[in-house]
Amino acid sequence: MAENMQTINSPEQNEQPCQNTGTDPECPKSIQRADETERLFRQGYSCSSSVFAAFADIVGMTTEQATKVACPFGAGVGGIREVCGAVSGMTMVAGYLLENPDPSNQTCKKAVYNEVKTMCQAFEETEGSLICRELLGLKKGETLAEPAIRDEEYYRSRPCLRACRRAAQLIDQHILSRKTTTP
Repeated sequence: MAENMQTINSPEQNEQPCQNTGTDPECPKSIQRADETERLFRQGYSCSSSVFAAFADIVGMTTEQATKVACPFGAGVGGIREVCGAVSGMTMVAGYLLENPDPSNQTCKKAVYNEVKTMCQAFEETEGSLICRELLGLKKGETLAEPAIRDEEYYRSRPCLRACRRAAQLIDQHILSRKTTTP
């Protein structure tokens, strides 16, 4: 196997390989993935696309494919300001990594749900909510002019970039940090 090939140990599953593409061996992978998430978001990708695409290599997709799959979840799912797109992107990565290939395996399904619940609780603790409109300080039904111009004022005034970075960090802390290097 390649030097950077690693294995994820999930409850009730066999080991599954994934790529770790970090380029700086001294830099924690969570920082590299969070930086990649930020880079993608600053390029104009949605919150969900930025998080999901930062892990594209792990889910076996190109960045382009990952951004297309995750795009509709941006701005709180299609701009309706419900579940934060960063949380949706995080959940999609978790779903891939903690897959339950047998729909009748209730033990595995419960383990996946519990892991996602734990990640969502951690996100909510640090960010204040899982709901896009609440993160933005909007009332139900209130909207923002879209698409917003992404300038430094945008990044300063909105919690989106921080939320994207946090989602990437949680994937690493709760799932990827369990990997063991294989020869």
